[in-house]
Amino acid sequence: MRVLVVEDHVRLADSVARVLRREGMAVDVAYDGAVALERTSETDYDVVVLDRDLPGVPGDQVCRELTREPLRTRVLMLTAAATIADRVDGLTLGADDYLPKPFAYPELVARIRALGRRSQPAVPPLLTHGDLTLDPARRVATRAGVRLALNPKELAVLEHLLGAGGRVVSAEELLERVWDAAADPFTTTVKATVNRLRAKLGEPSLIATIPRTGYRI
Repeated sequence: MRVLVVEDHVRLADSVARVLRREGMAVDVAYDGAVALERTSETDYDVVVLDRDLPGVPGDQVCRELTREPLRTRVLMLTAAATIADRVDGLTLGADDYLPKPFAYPELVARIRALGRRSQPAVPPLLTHGDLTLDPARRVATRAGVRLALNPKELAVLEHLLGAGGRVVSAEELLERVWDAAADPFTTTVKATVNRLRAKLGEPSLIATIPRTGYRI
């Protein structure tokens, strides 16, 4: 899942990004509305976590721009204002969900995951292939009933491959959906991560490499 965090309080923005990355999400950060609009014009995000009280281009305007066209990007609006009227106002602007500050990180993660599911074609709560099972919500993968020791990036790659339902997924697509804007497009990190994942999944091998095309389960 690709997420953009838009928050002008740098420590809070960076803290949110760290939490989401630990959950296996690819996260970019924008500290003002202008940068947020620039990022969203270049990248197809699943969810934008948007602070309403931004300097320069305010969060309300960013939300209007993001929801002007029928895009699949979902908007979770954050604000220190917690009245019912404020929440209704935020949803009226086009936000898909609204979370007042201060918030608990587990609730934030749960809401982002829920919105992420809405931005994608419907998938089952458990992703399976043969004796391989992945629970995206719990971030747990097992094969033949044995839990696999996968790091967040390996789990995210596996989730994307399983969610593709047998479709070939290119390295470029994995780089865009699993890594963030800091990733080098010429890096071999996708190949290395897939190779580690393939080894951890064990035999018989479940990930096929399609020459000059990509990977598939």
